[in-house]
Amino acid sequence: MSKNFTNAFFALLISGCATAASNTQPTSELTPEQWYQSGAEAVKQLQKKNQFPDRAKNVILFVGDGMSIGTITAARIHEGQLAGQPGEENLLSFEHFHNTALVKTYNTNQQTPDSAGTMTAMMSGIKTKAGTLAVNANSQLGVCEGEKHHVPTLLEMAEKVGFRTGIVSTARLTHATPAATYAHAESRNWEGDSEMESEMFTLGCRDIARQLIEFNHGNGLEVAMGGGRRFFLPSDKKDPEYTSASGRRKDNRNLMQEWENKYKNSAAIWNLEQLRKIDTQKTDHLLGLFETSHMQYEQDRKNDRGGEPSLKEMTTTALKILQKKDQRFFLMVEAGRIDHGHHGGVAHRALTDTLAFSDAIAAAAEVVDLNETLILVTADHSHTFTFAGYPSRGNPILGKVKGNDRQGNPSDKLLLDEQKRPYTTLGYANGPGYVNGDQRPDLTHVDTTSPDFRQAATIPLHSETHSGEDVALYATGAGSHMVRGVIEQHVIFHIMKTALNL
Repeated sequence: MSKNFTNAFFALLISGCATAASNTQPTSELTPEQWYQSGAEAVKQLQKKNQFPDRAKNVILFVGDGMSIGTITAARIHEGQLAGQPGEENLLSFEHFHNTALVKTYNTNQQTPDSAGTMTAMMSGIKTKAGTLAVNANSQLGVCEGEKHHVPTLLEMAEKVGFRTGIVSTARLTHATPAATYAHAESRNWEGDSEMESEMFTLGCRDIARQLIEFNHGNGLEVAMGGGRRFFLPSDKKDPEYTSASGRRKDNRNLMQEWENKYKNSAAIWNLEQLRKIDTQKTDHLLGLFETSHMQYEQDRKNDRGGEPSLKEMTTTALKILQKKDQRFFLMVEAGRIDHGHHGGVAHRALTDTLAFSDAIAAAAEVVDLNETLILVTADHSHTFTFAGYPSRGNPILGKVKGNDRQGNPSDKLLLDEQKRPYTTLGYANGPGYVNGDQRPDLTHVDTTSPDFRQAATIPLHSETHSGEDVALYATGAGSHMVRGVIEQHVIFHIMKTALNL
């Protein structure tokens, strides 16, 4: 089913871009008649009704952390240009999905949100304060009150009725987005016991890493893969990859070992070689911690000394384990480092991780039955990422702006700012890329497509911030008909819950 679905959408892409032209003809070379005909053919496809069932057996929630609409547009162009096309006509894998919506992301106490509050909305069905995980807005940030304000998450609800569940992330598994699926905390910073005051434990609060290992709903988590080893290993144990580093746990517990002790047919691994040796048919509980902190950016993954899997490989491995025995499943997959690329003001890394995210989504759609599985793709929040400057069609998205001549045709001449210096298409409204006035460098001979190039920022900040604008939600498969319009972020939880008939 999913392969036919993908092929049908590829056909739609071709019809929408070049119906009357050959399939290899770039849209930049279409005649006016071909542009008109392609639009008419696209509408014919849009008139076809969604044929998926209303109820879903399974759900996969993909979260591109910080994946603003501008990020999607720039990544779409970047992927197309890497394939030798102008880029604008390209679509990422999830942009083929039939159903879309805009999502309002504010927290109960912030106009511009954070990942803890936004992911809590998606996983628990309520909006709450920034910085808190799976607790309601009556809680006080950083104030431990036991279980007083805890709210159940969709993952917990699914486990209680027999689902197999999993979380995959390129960030630390204890970081805000993955943590909101299984943990409850008045502060997202309580990733390990070393990050908490001792009196908090007597008040009934547990660190997030410990909550992952002690998760006791249903059969327990079947899959958890990402980074963050340091919060799972004791302070007297050397990290297996970076022997100069040690764990950070003050209680001397080895939570990786405890995972294996807790579950039958389980494994706790830390590198790519070990992952590829896993027999998914014989492994029922898999913990993979591939970095002491966050996993590498996709751009740097090949240079990792221990070897790290791609987001695509983690996703497909998780699905092999979760789909066994014809049981229902829930999987959350986060591309966590899109967000970090933006915070650093480095667009290349954010876009490259967005493409890896798109690859993981395409791989998942190929191995599930969309008549049984709802796939949702969204972001937790936006970023101050900007896209401007009047570049010509097909101008390198990571490059400097070259515009059109007076006749409207592409020019090789760089456009200059008021200081007579070239500038890039991409930038940030704030962040570490700020340079004061005349100190702004002359980019004429600078390679702005470098993975380490930092785009200019308008306001000087140590770290670029999130943005309060809406994010997009894309859906396909069973139950996807509910995704439409402009919705509050907590509605995503209710869409999943209703589709699963929980």
